[in-house]
Amino acid sequence: MSPRSVIKHADWMLGADLGDGVSPPIREIECTSCSERSEASTTQLGPDSWALRHAGGTRHTGFREIVTAFIRATPAPGNPLHREEA
Repeated sequence: MSPRSVIKHADWMLGADLGDGVSPPIREIECTSCSERSEASTTQLGPDSWALRHAGGTRHTGFREIVTAFIRATPAPGNPLHREEA
């Protein structure tokens, strides 16, 4: 069996990408009545404040939270590409 075959079938894990320069999750809130949405933000306060102001001004009460989070696949223990952290 070639190394490529072994790696192809090896286990992988998904997790948050914590690398240098990687953005934290980006949040937006969208009104499900009129499709208006908050500005994108890496904090919770901005989108949440927008939703509350929008609800107060329009009486629209349904919202969808849209989150863009950055993830990375890494070799799991037992995968030939896995490196133990020092």
